[in-house]
Amino acid sequence: MAAQPYDLLLRNGQLLRSPQHLEKADIAIQGDQIAAISPHLQGSAVLEIDVAGQLVSPPFVESHIHLDSALTAGDPGWNQSGSLFEGIEIWRERKQSLTLEDVKQRAIQTLKQQATQGVLYVRSHADVSEPTLTALQGLLEVREAVKDWLTLQVVAFPQDGVYGSPQNEELLEEALRLGADAVGGIPHYELTREDGVRSVQRIFELAQRYDRLIDIHCDEIDDDQSRFLEVVVACAIRSGLGPRVTASHTTAFASYNNAYALKLMGFLQRTQLNFIANPLINITLQGRTDTYPKRRGVTRVKELWQQGLNVSLGHDCIQDPWYALGTGNMLDVASMAVHVCQMTGRAEIDACYNMVTWQGARTLNLPVYGLDVGQPANLMVLDADSRYEAIRQRSVVRWVIARGKVISQTEPAHQTSFLT
Repeated sequence: MAAQPYDLLLRNGQLLRSPQHLEKADIAIQGDQIAAISPHLQGSAVLEIDVAGQLVSPPFVESHIHLDSALTAGDPGWNQSGSLFEGIEIWRERKQSLTLEDVKQRAIQTLKQQATQGVLYVRSHADVSEPTLTALQGLLEVREAVKDWLTLQVVAFPQDGVYGSPQNEELLEEALRLGADAVGGIPHYELTREDGVRSVQRIFELAQRYDRLIDIHCDEIDDDQSRFLEVVVACAIRSGLGPRVTASHTTAFASYNNAYALKLMGFLQRTQLNFIANPLINITLQGRTDTYPKRRGVTRVKELWQQGLNVSLGHDCIQDPWYALGTGNMLDVASMAVHVCQMTGRAEIDACYNMVTWQGARTLNLPVYGLDVGQPANLMVLDADSRYEAIRQRSVVRWVIARGKVISQTEPAHQTSFLT
């Protein structure tokens, strides 16, 4: 009896099997799982694609985005100063008119845009500073709506601070009761330093009570006296939650004096803390009060990576009050990291690719990620043969496969002639 054909067979791919391992092989998919990987697979498939030496990679991971505000740039006004705080004021006005359908429509449109570019895992923050919790409820419904082709994590994020208004602490806890995957915070935007410290401590208490991940907007400011990362580190060490904790942005880390930064780096080694940098938005929002020289506004990505700490990358914003640009392409994010973090060595460029794949998966605490037999068939094929070429060219993602099904196919543009 002839063997049953595979559902899908990709031949002659350059498979990125791990952050260090690239091999030429075929990969077969049956149902929603990877069924076989071998240099020369025998058998046939319902659909067979010769990828001709192109890069077959686990999908991109979007570690940090705000889907509730995505695609609202210019509504109700443009951020003329380009500052973080003007963006917060514009969003404070815009979120008064949020509806469930408004949030869901924009979020799903953004996720589809990202999925066609290979993003199949996303962590989004949802503003929970409004009594209606509309942003949160909308994203929880989106999480359910897209689950067949994308994994979405939702962070309960008190944009105005845990203690910025009398009801915010209760709203944050209610968001966890409703099903948010992680608890967030913004200690540098609390009314006082003391409130900021108290907010971090409260976040850890809630995470332990509800068994949730932690992702804190931490020191997203140029102020070298904004030092809430040390508070997060202390809570992580004392609670033992380190691998489940993420410090997002930490842009003030770039402004710390080296003596303090070195001491802090030593403490970080004890935590297994995750870091997220958002180079497109960090380089845009930060340094706005500087004349020259202007600060880059990005945390010490290279140094954290060199110390073996887990660093991943995100967009943060796509066409919203803080950043009017963005297409959802994670290669844009990785490329900006290469440049602004001065990671132009070959191993460093590969590391920036890993920051939007493997290291993002670690930040999200994904139980399974990668290209191995028996794992979910989530992968992409890029019009490149290496991570270096993918970033250098911002390569087109030719095929995106989610849960074993081809959900997107894109043909790269080709120049047909050169006229002189």
